[in-house]
Amino acid sequence: MVRKHSTQGLPFAKMHGLGNDFVVIDARAGGVPLTPGLVAAIADRHRGVGFDQLAVIEPADGADARLVFFNADGSPSATCGNATRCIARRLMDESGRTALTLVTERGVLAASDAGNGLTSVNMGPPLLDWADIPLAEPMDSLHLPIPGDPVATGMGNPHCTFFVPDVDAIDLTVFGPAHEHHPLFPQRTNVQVVQVTGPDRLRMRVWERGTGITLASGSSSCAVAVAAARRGLTGRRVTVDLDGGTLMIDWRADGVWMTGPTAHVFDGELTPAFLGTL
Repeated sequence: MVRKHSTQGLPFAKMHGLGNDFVVIDARAGGVPLTPGLVAAIADRHRGVGFDQLAVIEPADGADARLVFFNADGSPSATCGNATRCIARRLMDESGRTALTLVTERGVLAASDAGNGLTSVNMGPPLLDWADIPLAEPMDSLHLPIPGDPVATGMGNPHCTFFVPDVDAIDLTVFGPAHEHHPLFPQRTNVQVVQVTGPDRLRMRVWERGTGITLASGSSSCAVAVAAARRGLTGRRVTVDLDGGTLMIDWRADGVWMTGPTAHVFDGELTPAFLGTL
């Protein structure tokens, strides 16, 4: 239940995974006054806080917490891999534990301390059937009928992966939105351009639906690792180099595990005056 904060501010944490940055709101003690307009206002990097995604921590039966995600345009997102890792790290530090479970629209996800400051999350099995991704009509998700022969993958959100000779030669400001809204993706899609740079090593740049270009994306990294393995370009355990840093992806029998660093940058509070203008 949403409740109105007329005389109170709204506390938040700013976190990031490889420069993929988040506003995290802890709502385990009660509801928060989130609307699409407020989410978009917080996302404004000039008049708000700025983020790629906003994540809300809620209580959950049978798990340590439930996570709800929003894109920068205020639209909902079913999953966000790097935010999940960031929040897992925060909750493990808070509790002193080295493993926990988090509920998202993907289901119950396992998270663990991987040592050396790294955090791992199992993002669940990839969705490979056209109806589960989802695509607009039946087709082979390994070879979409789109120029560039991309691969479609579902990780709780849809992904469209293009393998290219040089990721830096692609103008993502044009390429990204043109494919985000492709009619084959009824829920829009995240768009990745990927270059195979070595044995089991990928270089990726990403356009996230509802947000735009980001320095990193956890669910996109999982999707490109799955796409590369399905195409026979790599094995199932790969290193993904992004504009913001490096993630390790391991597609195992129980799901796609993602491991990398996280950062808690600062805590803050949205003022009653800011909240009152929206």
